[in-house]
Amino acid sequence: MSREFQVTFDAHDARALSFFWREVLGYVHPGPPGVDLPEDADPMAAWDDFLARIGVPQEQRNTSSAIEDPDGRGPRLFFQQVPEDKVAKNRVHLDVRAAPGLRGEERMAALEAECDRLAALGATRVRRYEPDPPMGAGFIVMTDPEGNEFCLD
Repeated sequence: MSREFQVTFDAHDARALSFFWREVLGYVHPGPPGVDLPEDADPMAAWDDFLARIGVPQEQRNTSSAIEDPDGRGPRLFFQQVPEDKVAKNRVHLDVRAAPGLRGEERMAALEAECDRLAALGATRVRRYEPDPPMGAGFIVMTDPEGNEFCLD
């Protein structure tokens, strides 16, 4: 039997990093527990109200954030504030499927377009790997705004 899992990111700015990954993956921020949000409501404003209502001090309101797949298929991503800097290469990273079903130059063009979009959101391009058939389809390595490595695949 398979299990559900959550991917957790250590971050200096949990909220900002969750916004970045929300845009990368097309995920959403869930509302606070016990709060029914109207469809057009801002979940982050609801969280701010909720945290104030339960007495969480302002300086502790960016200690965590989460995003979820609106279709319920992908894992939940959780972002937790930590004091230490990232000092080494990730041992686990996400491969973002940005060109499913595409091959060759069409695939690489789609990856480049997504790379440009994510760079505008604060990501950094690290390196492009060219297609190497039959096993390698080509991909682009990037880092998120806090230096976590991921691939556009």
